[in-house]
Amino acid sequence: MPRLISTPLLSMKRLVLLPSVVLFAFCFFASRQLGLGAMPQIINVSAYDPKEKQRSGVSYSERDVSALRANGASALIARAGKGGNLDEKCANFLAAADRAAMLPGVYYRLQRHVDAVAQADQFVARAKALARSRAWNAPSLLLCADFDAQSRMSDILRFMDRVEDRTGVVPVAYLENSTHLKLLLRNADAATKAKLRRMPYWLALYSHESGASAQFPAPGSPRGLVDQYDVWSDWTLWQYGGVDWERGRSRPKVYNHGANRFPLYFGNIDRPLERNVFNGSEAALRTFWKRHGLELK
Repeated sequence: MPRLISTPLLSMKRLVLLPSVVLFAFCFFASRQLGLGAMPQIINVSAYDPKEKQRSGVSYSERDVSALRANGASALIARAGKGGNLDEKCANFLAAADRAAMLPGVYYRLQRHVDAVAQADQFVARAKALARSRAWNAPSLLLCADFDAQSRMSDILRFMDRVEDRTGVVPVAYLENSTHLKLLLRNADAATKAKLRRMPYWLALYSHESGASAQFPAPGSPRGLVDQYDVWSDWTLWQYGGVDWERGRSRPKVYNHGANRFPLYFGNIDRPLERNVFNGSEAALRTFWKRHGLELK
């Protein structure tokens, strides 16, 4: 930014664009000061959703997510597939989100037993098919990679490269809170870390104890988990609410420690959800969605 201002031979077009660039930068960095309660809420779903009803309240389905929007959700990210298999509810969830004025996104669960490039190709083909499937209200479809807890570095990089090569989009990186991934990433060389940083970090931290080990004690906050990975300077998305399957029933796991405390359920929804916040304002969320999403025409 300082280089643009100090260059004497600016074109008129760049001079016109400069105020909007400055405004975006100001809004983006100012949004980082938002409290958790003011951050945009994002729901992620898969074929396992909706979970079973657990209390009184309102529900939702793969064809109607208006209750999620009414409770303040700004976006919905649906699983497109995992390990070579496509998710059958993805298209319905995304269409429902678009009808409810929620930003749509997709993620793919990368698994070790299938070639990473083959999985990336399946993901891209699915995302492009979804983009052509309807007349969208949303401007873009966010692309996310969900890396297994035992992922190899080569698979992470090959998946990232293949998605970018075929779409022009650098996907968001969702990382499980695992000792293996922390050691893998923090011990990477400088060039590899620089490449990984091109993917925004979507962290998983939905209980104070999750992921704790002798090498890595409980991080205590999203900031602590960022430090344990030692790659990114900050997080972009935080999955603070997860769900475990125990004794034939879904058990919500929601972060509730120190200054970071969230309710067990989302508004008046009658069942558990996987929930996230975006580290910025609503305006910054939309800009981020377009930068890391497939354009919807």
